[in-house]
Amino acid sequence: MRKLAKTELTKQLEKAIKKETSHWFGCLEVTIGWYGNGRVDYMTMDCKEIFRCYELKISKSDFHSEHGHNFVGHFNYYVMPKELYEEVESEIPKHIGIYAWNGSYLSLVKRPKKQELKEDINILKNSMIRSLYRDVCKFYSQSDECVLDRYKRRISKLEKDLRNVNSLYREKSNELYEYTRHGKEVQL
Repeated sequence: MRKLAKTELTKQLEKAIKKETSHWFGCLEVTIGWYGNGRVDYMTMDCKEIFRCYELKISKSDFHSEHGHNFVGHFNYYVMPKELYEEVESEIPKHIGIYAWNGSYLSLVKRPKKQELKEDINILKNSMIRSLYRDVCKFYSQSDECVLDRYKRRISKLEKDLRNVNSLYREKSNELYEYTRHGKEVQL
C-alpha cells in the first residue's frame, strides 16, 4: 500500500479528534486484523471496552472514495470540515455520527447510534495494541534522531568556537612575537 503525504487539514483533524477524545485510549491509523486490508483513521477504546471509530474526510472525492469507510466500532463517526458536512449530509448513514471542523475546533453535530461490533473484540484490541506499538517505535526512533541532531549542532558550534579561539590565539601570539622582537614592552 502506497503511503500518501498528509495534508495540513488532515493533520489538523487528527490533532483535533485526539484532543476531543483524550479521556479514552486512542490510536491513529489502526489496521484491523493481522493481515487486514481495512484501516481506521482513528480508534478509541474506553475502560468499558467500547470502541469508537473515526474516519477523517477532507473533500467530497475523499468522502466518495471506496477507501476509508471502516466502521467496525460500537460507535462510528466521520470527522470532516463543516462545509463538506453540509455538502454530503444527506449521504451519511443514520447510524454514523459527525464531528464537524470549523477551522478552530470540532463540534459534535450528529450523535451516532450504537452498533454491534463488526469484528471480534480481541481482534480490535490486538489491532490497537499493534498500532500503538508502531507509534511508540516511531517516537523512539524520531526522538533518537532529534537528540543526535541536537548534539551534532552543538558539536558544530563548539568546533566553530574553537576555530575562532585558535585564530585569535595565533593573532595575539604573532603580535606578541613582533613586539618582543623589536624590544618593545608588551602589556597583556
